[in-house]
Amino acid sequence: MRNQVGRNGGWRYRQVLAVGAAASLVLLAGCSNSSSSKPKASGSAAALSGDCAQYQAYAGHAGTKVTMFASILSPESDSLQTSWKQFSTCTGITISYVGSNDFESQLPVRVSGGTAPDLAIIPQPGLLQQMVKTGKVVKPPAQTVANEAKWSAAWKTYGTVDGTFYAAPMSANLKSLVWYSPKAFKAAGYAVPTTWADLMKLSDTIAKAGKNKPWCGGLGSGTATGWPATDWLEEVVLGKYGGDTYDQWISHQVKFSDPKIIAAMNVLQGWMHNPAWVNGGLGGVSTIASTTFQDAGAPILTGKCSMLQQASFYEAQWPKGTNIGPDGDIWAFKLPAVDPSVTDPVEGGGEFVAAFSSRPEVQAVQNYLSTAAWATARIKVATGWVSANQGVDPAVYTDPVDQLSAKYLTDPSATFRFDASDLMPAAIGSGKEWSEFTAWFASNQSVQKTAANIDAAWPQ
Repeated sequence: MRNQVGRNGGWRYRQVLAVGAAASLVLLAGCSNSSSSKPKASGSAAALSGDCAQYQAYAGHAGTKVTMFASILSPESDSLQTSWKQFSTCTGITISYVGSNDFESQLPVRVSGGTAPDLAIIPQPGLLQQMVKTGKVVKPPAQTVANEAKWSAAWKTYGTVDGTFYAAPMSANLKSLVWYSPKAFKAAGYAVPTTWADLMKLSDTIAKAGKNKPWCGGLGSGTATGWPATDWLEEVVLGKYGGDTYDQWISHQVKFSDPKIIAAMNVLQGWMHNPAWVNGGLGGVSTIASTTFQDAGAPILTGKCSMLQQASFYEAQWPKGTNIGPDGDIWAFKLPAVDPSVTDPVEGGGEFVAAFSSRPEVQAVQNYLSTAAWATARIKVATGWVSANQGVDPAVYTDPVDQLSAKYLTDPSATFRFDASDLMPAAIGSGKEWSEFTAWFASNQSVQKTAANIDAAWPQ
């Protein structure tokens, strides 16, 4: 899910970085440009020069406005808008952005009510499918389609509905990370595990040492409470069975009550439901349900737990001044495959740009946002944002977590899959699955009952 800093942002920036009022900003900051290349009347395609020459392909729409709606809030939305400031000034296209914490519920209302935005940044492919069924989503222009060559084929499929490509990917986040303290590991003589068997052995070793618990975790996320546990199961399913079973599970060809998914849930039960292993510094197993995901990693810094499985966007949750790096206070390693025969499983999330208008200025913005040039501009604004666009020079990333994430997200040999709950019908992926997984942890509800309840709620 996109909680980009919330879950899938979306990273799902949604509920993480900040929850506040929607902001509408028009960016018209100056850009180095000669007087002859200043935007002119809409429809003119005067030659741009100086720093603006790079935007010539998008010229000719001065004086126009493109509205954009998303779940990205400040401060992340501030960085987003800064990333296209020069584009806006040089082309004369004003991008009017509004971010909402109720995006997922408000977008369908706006679309059905005739007030759809020109562009929407959608973090869930399932929501994209819902919007396409309204008949209001417009297919992207040819240049946006061509720009998809810089992304792995899997990403294009997530922006495709019933065989038609509708939405280009925008951001990406890596879910498959385990956060830990390099200093604590070194002091205890622990090595970073590279296999699932080694990870489980390390967990048992830490627990038996009795100084702390190996794992901490939290499911709390406002109305999205429960999503971290869905990520944990997704990691196990992908790492145990590979991409084919994962895909069949998303489409409900393989049900939650299928022996394979039950087996994966039992792996998770033995991992994050183990009272000897969790929830260091926070309480017992049931406290995982009541602890916010933002607070879940804090006990690592106090030495009360050793590891937290969370996405790359969790970097924003560490306190200011935390040294994050291979030799720092906090670092991360990639979660190993449950079955070593699965080649480098990588779970990720991200966002997609969908259009509800085919006006030329809207298509110009779509084209720009699908380029490696825009992704590079966004990366340079602030750390904590990654693109899976293979046209981005890895040297652009200055943050070590971003570098680590980009390495795996752009690896053509990885078994990459998008967050499963974001691909499932909304009634399941952002509804029943969240509530049932919360109950699973809060009240020790059985694996079988949890699975049966989710299957029973699957839309016909």
